[in-house]
Amino acid sequence: MVATDAQDRLGRAGRGGVLEGREGGRWYERDVDGSECDWGRVLVWDPPSRLVLAWQISGEWAYDAELLTEVEVLFVSEGPDRTRVELEHRGLDAYGDQMDEVRRSIDSPGGWPGILELFAQAGGLSLDGNWINEPC
Repeated sequence: MVATDAQDRLGRAGRGGVLEGREGGRWYERDVDGSECDWGRVLVWDPPSRLVLAWQISGEWAYDAELLTEVEVLFVSEGPDRTRVELEHRGLDAYGDQMDEVRRSIDSPGGWPGILELFAQAGGLSLDGNWINEPC
């Protein structure tokens, strides 16, 4: 059974994602009790413009070392105070019969769109480019 909300399964309160900033680095979740759950690994680390991650979470929302899909994130400068973030999650055919369910989940507000919104808020901007909190 595929979760209908990716953030609900992977981003519960008290948990945090950890990304080791180097090619070959781990990408994992650390719970408040210190336990860890792998999500994948860093395939390409090219700051400040590009990041490619191996996403190795199954359709049952558990780590699967044999599964490989890729998440590519590009940071595109659009001026001195503006950066566009582009995210592509590819290779979903690796899910076989679960592909459509997984796609719906990661495309839902609790999937990549919600994660991008949280990322934008952390930078003080909404996805439409408006300030959430006035910059200092």
